[in-house]
Amino acid sequence: MLKYREMTAADNAAVAALVRNNLKQFNLDIPGTVYFDEGLDHLSDYYGNNERKYYVIEGDNGEVIGGIGFARFEPMKDTAELQKLYLTDAAKGLGFGSELIDYIEDRMREAGYKVSYLETHDNLQAAIHIYEKKGYKEIERPKEVVHSTMNRFFRKEL
Repeated sequence: MLKYREMTAADNAAVAALVRNNLKQFNLDIPGTVYFDEGLDHLSDYYGNNERKYYVIEGDNGEVIGGIGFARFEPMKDTAELQKLYLTDAAKGLGFGSELIDYIEDRMREAGYKVSYLETHDNLQAAIHIYEKKGYKEIERPKEVVHSTMNRFFRKEL
């Protein structure tokens, strides 16, 4: 049974390491990705209000084994961007990614959003497979994209 909880400042280092380790594995530790975002080492400062939340999941011994968040995506009406879905290697392939998506979509609905949007990259084939399986449809690149390296874009009606 996964334990979900909202991210706190105490999780900042673990979440930043989780994100960087995953990006590095897929050769995405490059400019134009979240890898180099200034705020990555203190994400709890960014999340934690009604428009933006980040949740972590804990393993049996209390360590952070994954996380997922959302934030308002201003360019699209009633839309939240699904952000930073990452798992430790040990937590991959167990269905947690799909479970995290269900969880965050429920939080998005509770926050009043009608659409989920996300950005990803060709290198992240397992993630793309899960998104498509969860009903996300590929769309053209929005002109407002911040992370220039991302090259695949999806949306789903909530």
